[in-house]
Formats: sequence, structure tokens, C-alpha cells
Amino acid sequence: MMDRNKLEELRELVDFLKANGIAEFDMEQDDLKVRIKFAGEPAAALAGGFDMAHLSRLMASAPAATPATAPSPSAAAELAAEMEEKLHEVKSPIVGTFYESPSPGAPPFVKIGDHVEVGQVLCIVEAMKLMNEIESDVAGEVVKRIASSGQPVEYGQPLFAIRAR
Repeated sequence: MMDRNKLEELRELVDFLKANGIAEFDMEQDDLKVRIKFAGEPAAALAGGFDMAHLSRLMASAPAATPATAPSPSAAAELAAEMEEKLHEVKSPIVGTFYESPSPGAPPFVKIGDHVEVGQVLCIVEAMKLMNEIESDVAGEVVKRIASSGQPVEYGQPLFAIRAR
């Protein structure tokens, strides 16, 4: 089974890729192969904003997997099941621009870790100068904000992941 340090390094890598707008990434190191592909908009071409040195340090610090430490198929399935916890996705009902707060500089409607009720406003999606409040359709804990404030969103695109109660 993959140890906690390797999982944490993988999480850091995913966060780094998201922060730099990288939509797809492949890495192969000894017996370890990692392929990460994010759904949604393709990453914009990055000019100078991509910190290749940081990525190189992350990859170099990742311990190489040996046959003895490589996850077994059952451990990989267990890890996938653990990471693929059943979360409810709140999706955009319209095409528009996602905003996490009612106005610039205001606190967001909800933060990760907040408990929400059915009908509670989570965000706004602006479409044709109309501000559409998007409400939660389940009660539970906000686990993840998928969209970024000011980002264009498509119909049916996930905005939040909520662990339903």
C-alpha cells in the first residue's frame, strides 16, 4: 500500500498542477507511473508563470518506487476506493461566470468545511448581467470548491463537492 508521505507528495503535485493551470501531466519513475488529467477547460498556454524548478524538486523528492514498495493491485483498488469517496456534486445549471462571494472583497458564501442546508446559497453564476444564486440541493459538508471565482463555467460543470449527511 502507498504510504502517507507518498500520498502527501502526490497531493502536493496535484495542487501545484492546478495552481499553474496544467490540464494534463505524465510521470514515469522506475516502477511508478502517474498520469493526471483534469476535466474541464484545457489549460491556457503559460508564458513564464510555470515554475519548472519547483516541479523538478517535487519529482526529485518523490521516492522512487521499487518492486517491494510498489502498491499491489488490491492496495491500489483500496486507495482508489478511499480517494473516490461518494461526494455529491453541485453543478452549474447555466453557462456563465462563477463568483464565490456576493461582491468583490466580500467573504465567500461558503468555505470548505462549512455545513450547508438544502436551499442555502453556495455561489453566484452571472449570465447576461443577471446574478443567479446557486443553491445547495443537499445538506452536508462542503468538501471542495471546484470552480474558481471569475472563471467561466459551462452548463452541467461541477462547482462544489459536498459530503451529504
